[in-house]
Amino acid sequence: MMMKPFTRHIFITLLLLATGYGAWAQIPRNSFRPGNANGAQRFNQAPNAASMQKVESIKESFLEQKMQLSADEAARFWPVYRRYQDELREVLRLKRINNSDAQADGREQIRKNMEYDSRMVRIRERYSDEFLKILPPEKLSKLYKSEREFNDELIRRVGEHQ
Repeated sequence: MMMKPFTRHIFITLLLLATGYGAWAQIPRNSFRPGNANGAQRFNQAPNAASMQKVESIKESFLEQKMQLSADEAARFWPVYRRYQDELREVLRLKRINNSDAQADGREQIRKNMEYDSRMVRIRERYSDEFLKILPPEKLSKLYKSEREFNDELIRRVGEHQ
């Protein structure tokens, strides 16, 4: 598959950002032994917020290019899309907490997982309606395809780099 120069530039930038995460993954295993406060502290650190913002910015540029948004569409679309992403991220955060080892009751964990999945579907349905007020269906379809393409390529590139 041939990538356009702009797309290649985006993914090279993402690859460079991802290398910082690769360094974090190289922490020695013995750092995570019980009682090792330094290792536990490193393990609980979240990814750098500035790096995450850069990835989001690159993703938005990629999506905007793929969707070919007009200036008016872009001005109305991006604030709604960012709220959509924030809501999805929050549910995913809750789902990760639910799936941690801290959850002892398997039945409750399964029930909560299904509730989080349902919540994500409701968010997607609600925002699809919102997006259709701003974009024609063809561009909305292109959004979903482009998000998948971006995520697949990001995962592939990070996997190749490790």
